[in-house]
Amino acid sequence: MEKIELSIVVPMYNEQDNVSETHRKIHEAIDPLNIKWELIFVNDGSIDNTLSVVSEVAEKDPVLKIVSYLPNRGRGYALRQGFNAANGEYILSIDFDLSYDADHLVRMYQYLKEHPEADVVLGSAYMKGGEVIGVPKFRLFISKLGNLMLRLAFPWHIHTITCVLRGYRKEAIKSLALVADGKEIHLEILSKVLDLGYKVAEIPATLTARRKGTSKFKFKKTSLTHLAFLFFEKPIVVFGIFGTFLLFGGILTGLFITYLRFTGKLNPGRPLTFLTIILIVAGIQLLSFGLIAILLREQRREIYRLQQNQNKLSNYLINKN
Repeated sequence: MEKIELSIVVPMYNEQDNVSETHRKIHEAIDPLNIKWELIFVNDGSIDNTLSVVSEVAEKDPVLKIVSYLPNRGRGYALRQGFNAANGEYILSIDFDLSYDADHLVRMYQYLKEHPEADVVLGSAYMKGGEVIGVPKFRLFISKLGNLMLRLAFPWHIHTITCVLRGYRKEAIKSLALVADGKEIHLEILSKVLDLGYKVAEIPATLTARRKGTSKFKFKKTSLTHLAFLFFEKPIVVFGIFGTFLLFGGILTGLFITYLRFTGKLNPGRPLTFLTIILIVAGIQLLSFGLIAILLREQRREIYRLQQNQNKLSNYLINKN
């Protein structure tokens, strides 16, 4: 039996208006490659007619597979179910509304084929050569600001951390023990592939505004989960900034007290000495917490590596049987 070369995972929630167009455009992009491939639509608990519409399409298309469940669980859960169902040597993911055009799928697939050193490829509208068209200014500002902050937790050459437009080698994505249910899965995947030593590359992409349906972007929830991820991924950023601020504040206050002492202007009734001690001790404690957090982060990396080895062994035994 011929192996499946390519799997495309597309999560969807209340996308009845986009089913036909998305299905058609992906076929128009991939069919000319003349490879064996599969298209996986993951119905993330839609409450409109998405499932019935996509079921009609699937009856006429042997390439299309449907993964469906209730209730709505989030993009992360949908992607995890899609990855589990994927059998291709290369596994790609993309937004259902094709805010990144389907042609990007071809480019990512070809990049992985032509660059054996890359295990993961990201599509980025924010790197050199990337472009953004028609996206509301506020959402674009929030997206750029969020990615800029998250870059503190990742190698600086990665420009877009949160995008669903990605391509993976099967062994890379299948080796991860993923747990996120929401959009933070993009951060989790990137963190774990880097921890396990996989190589990540980026290609320029063009992001356009949604043409049909309604956006699923939830500003408050997404912002909080991403900030929490930044804290757990790079705690030294938080502890280091505040710890350094307090420590230098204490040192400056101490120098000010010394100046007042030698000029005879020190007022014993002012608790400056006590304030200096508090600032210095608090700063040292926060920096110490940051160092402890770094050690815990390294332990977590070791756990990821153990999980990877376990997953590889499980996949080997399954394939052997």
